[in-house]
Amino acid sequence: MESIHFYKMSGSGNDFIVIDNRERVLADVDLAGFIKNVCRRKLSVGADGLILIEKSEEMDFQWRFYNSDGSRAEMCGNGARCAARFAFLNGIAGPELVFGTDAGPIRAMVMKAQVKIRMPEPYDYQPMVSLQINGDRINLSTINTGVPHAVIAVDDIEGVDVIGIGRKVREHAEFAPAGTNVNFIAPEKGSSLSIRTYERGVEDETLACGTGSVAGALVHALNTRATSPIDLITRSGSRLTIHYKIDGKICSAVDMEGDARVIYSGTLTPDAWRY
Repeated sequence: MESIHFYKMSGSGNDFIVIDNRERVLADVDLAGFIKNVCRRKLSVGADGLILIEKSEEMDFQWRFYNSDGSRAEMCGNGARCAARFAFLNGIAGPELVFGTDAGPIRAMVMKAQVKIRMPEPYDYQPMVSLQINGDRINLSTINTGVPHAVIAVDDIEGVDVIGIGRKVREHAEFAPAGTNVNFIAPEKGSSLSIRTYERGVEDETLACGTGSVAGALVHALNTRATSPIDLITRSGSRLTIHYKIDGKICSAVDMEGDARVIYSGTLTPDAWRY
């Protein structure tokens, strides 16, 4: 295999390598090693994750999503928007489509560079979890929005130690063995929230996290009874709009809307993944 065509895409600053794998172009590749190598920044394309678009008999397509460390994830909201737009631009699906993920089918609507997706039904909301971190007691809420998330409300979004606290919470025994993503939210004007996220699998702060933004919005709504929709201001400065319905502690009809930008398309040569 001498070359692989790809798109580099960004959803609110969360960036991905997207590959059409319907003809199994990566069938003979050590996939985990390939992903880790091409997601390296400066030495290769660089990305927070990699998306494979594959055939499906029941839906428009099936995806496989991988974090930059080669681990597979059930769901990624920003990646889902990028996958939907990629499929539309490449004639794989129309502007209204359904595709399969490990978290279940995802419905999407492509509106130029904006994409709205219907998220999986969230579950396992825990409103008050108290952890001992670095000698301090931290209170947080948890919810699964396709992948597990912890949400911590803070007053100073700029001053919070996202990486230090995020890593400790992500690795805490409370969330063993799989760990969790960790989000910090703070109120802004109106119904907006600022959010910063430490992402499991990337093991660092990212410029945005779609499922984390959904988690932040829903936890805030469940804890404060805030009405839909809520805008999340991500670290990239982009906004994600979260729509939802709440009945007691049950969230449903959760939609996320945001950008899905094509940064460039190109061809990976073996130098991108073999060294």
